Formats: sequence, C-alpha cells, structure tokens
Amino acid sequence: MYCDRCGEPAAEGDHATCRSAREMEPPRYCAHCRRRMIVQVTPLGWTARCAEHGALQNDSA
Repeated sequence: MYCDRCGEPAAEGDHATCRSAREMEPPRYCAHCRRRMIVQVTPLGWTARCAEHGALQNDSA
C-alpha cells in the first residue's frame, strides 16, 4: 500500500502532513499501485482515476 498523497510506501516514514492535507485535497496517487492519478476538481467535489484501478470520487453536494 502507498500513500495517496505523496506516493511513498505507507508503512515508511511520517505521513502526518499527508494525512492533514487529505482533508482539503484529493488523492494524487493510487494507494494500490502508486500510479499518478488523473484528478479533476469541481465546485461540488473531485474525481480521481487510476488507469489500472478505476475511479474514486468525493462529491460534497
């Protein structure tokens, strides 16, 4: 598993900054394969898509 914010292995290092940023920003890396995701931010939320694992979304509406 990888950090969805910085892309580094989740079990290594301190990801406190990543966790706090996760509240305000969409994920940038796939937590399963570490691929950079295609992210679209809209006024109603965001969508993020990994080429291998598909889409995630967070709509605040």
